[in-house]
Amino acid sequence: MSRLLSDILSRVPIVEISGDPEREIGKIEFDSRNLNDGDVFVAVPGTQVDGHRFIQQAVEQGVAAVVCQRFPEQKNNDICWVQVEDSSKALSLMASAFYDDPSEELNLAGITGTNGKTTTATLLYSLFKALGYKCGLLSTVRVYIDDKTADASHTTPDAPAINRYLREMVNAGCEYAFMEVSSHAIHQNRVAGLDFDLAIFSNITHDHLDYHKTFTDYIKAKKSFFDNLGKNAKALVNADDRNAKIMLQNTMAEKFTYALKKPANFKGKVLENSFEGLLMELDGRQLWSRLVGDFNASNLLAVYAAARLLDVDTDAVLRELSNLKAAEGRFEVIKSKDAKSAIVDYAHTPDALENVVKTIEGVRKPEQQLLVVVGAGGDRDRGKRPIMAEIAARYAAKIILTSDNPRSEKPEDIIADMREGIPEEKKNQLLEITDRRQAIQTACMLAQPGDIILVAGKGHETYQEIQGVKHHFDDKEIIGEIFKNQ
Repeated sequence: MSRLLSDILSRVPIVEISGDPEREIGKIEFDSRNLNDGDVFVAVPGTQVDGHRFIQQAVEQGVAAVVCQRFPEQKNNDICWVQVEDSSKALSLMASAFYDDPSEELNLAGITGTNGKTTTATLLYSLFKALGYKCGLLSTVRVYIDDKTADASHTTPDAPAINRYLREMVNAGCEYAFMEVSSHAIHQNRVAGLDFDLAIFSNITHDHLDYHKTFTDYIKAKKSFFDNLGKNAKALVNADDRNAKIMLQNTMAEKFTYALKKPANFKGKVLENSFEGLLMELDGRQLWSRLVGDFNASNLLAVYAAARLLDVDTDAVLRELSNLKAAEGRFEVIKSKDAKSAIVDYAHTPDALENVVKTIEGVRKPEQQLLVVVGAGGDRDRGKRPIMAEIAARYAAKIILTSDNPRSEKPEDIIADMREGIPEEKKNQLLEITDRRQAIQTACMLAQPGDIILVAGKGHETYQEIQGVKHHFDDKEIIGEIFKNQ
């Protein structure tokens, strides 16, 4: 696949061009390690590494063009040099043009928010598949091109990958595409130039402050997604979240709300809640779902509202919603032979963890004890660590602090940060076990028949990252083995 450089630059704000842009390029790359002869290299200033450092390497690898924010002192005259104001945005606009703007040929819905993105996106994909539509999914857990699957490496892929996936969806005959839109992706312009028909905001709570530095900056990143929507798009926000109004302040899109507690365009209410599922009311109609908890009721309501806004028949939506299962690693329940229940959940933020433990608290019987196994990721927002430990201590009879993905940090240091959140009167209920497998085994051994074990933080992940190396590790797999041998 090749394109004329001048064509893929047609919507990019250009400061200066040196050389002939009327040349074919093989592909667009921002990683100099993947370059081939005839490619265009886009030098993007990153949070860790500045792509401008690799311009000379790109030239030596035979690129046809370099797009950058500042020219080097010496320029090879055989190459077309393109100076732009923002190379991350240029990369996205170029990627869309390179793949012939696939987002314009799809009904594209983007879901952003601290929690609920994966569940909402996955439920929408499953719903539309059940309704007989061809559709695609870009999520933390999986990428689906209709029925074809690929593992996901990021919540939101890089711009060339997004547009490549969307083009594959179009080629596969998909009518709809559903994608998670992370705050990192918004801030890094990975979704710039995409034609969203619908944008959904679930909520915003404490997370990613290692990247955004302040909560205000985090909100601004989410808000900019809605600010950049076109006037033909629709914006759907969770009115139960106090920051929902902020998302809608400057958008040109048509505005809609959903809520369980506040007045909204799409209204829901939880009637019954148990480990078997929940009974809820959606716009006056009753729905039974196998999903559990108020947070999933909110996700289901968002899915219902989104489907309605995408012009799907109400009766058909309600019929299929009741058959949907939770996303992988989201409140997955594993039962033992002696009636212990282990719940595996991706909860890795204070709000997500509180949602899960409050849901368990709301449906467990007085004689059932809750044991919580929880850690926190290394090289990430340290501020949330003690908060998460305090939440676990507030609800659990036994708290086991352990490793999550320690990355380059020492697990003991992460656990020490978490320990600061444990109240003094709860210290006698605390265990610290660095080895996550051993921590899960200990929780399963301490639990009595009927008790509930929450293993939080990793959910669908099948690895543990330690000092830059990913080792196979699957919470569900380990729990299954332990329960089988008990």
